[in-house]
Amino acid sequence: MVKECKCAECKCNKMTTEHVVKMIEDQTLPFTEEVINENTVIRHFSPEFPEHLYKWHADNEDRTIEVLEDSDWRFQYDNELPIPLVTGIDVKIPKGVIHRIIKGTTPLSLKINKLI
Repeated sequence: MVKECKCAECKCNKMTTEHVVKMIEDQTLPFTEEVINENTVIRHFSPEFPEHLYKWHADNEDRTIEVLEDSDWRFQYDNELPIPLVTGIDVKIPKGVIHRIIKGTTPLSLKINKLI
């Protein structure tokens, strides 16, 4: 009997429900962080981290993110099309707004300012 694959993308017949649940519950943060001050951090994202760590989420405060170097990563608000994360792009993220980062193939560095 062939198990039904829970992976919507590849249909590999290898991903079980338990595997999907384990990925959903994985709270590993897919970045390293440098604290600049109380309200500013620089986050470095590596393409080495698995795709499932880049989850839809909302933040507890207003934020802006500044892209520090060109990349092939993208940013997406819920129910909107993704936008490229390249230098010169600043993204405003209001408190409570659902969003995510879509993984690229190169490293990504972002300066994140919490607006309090």
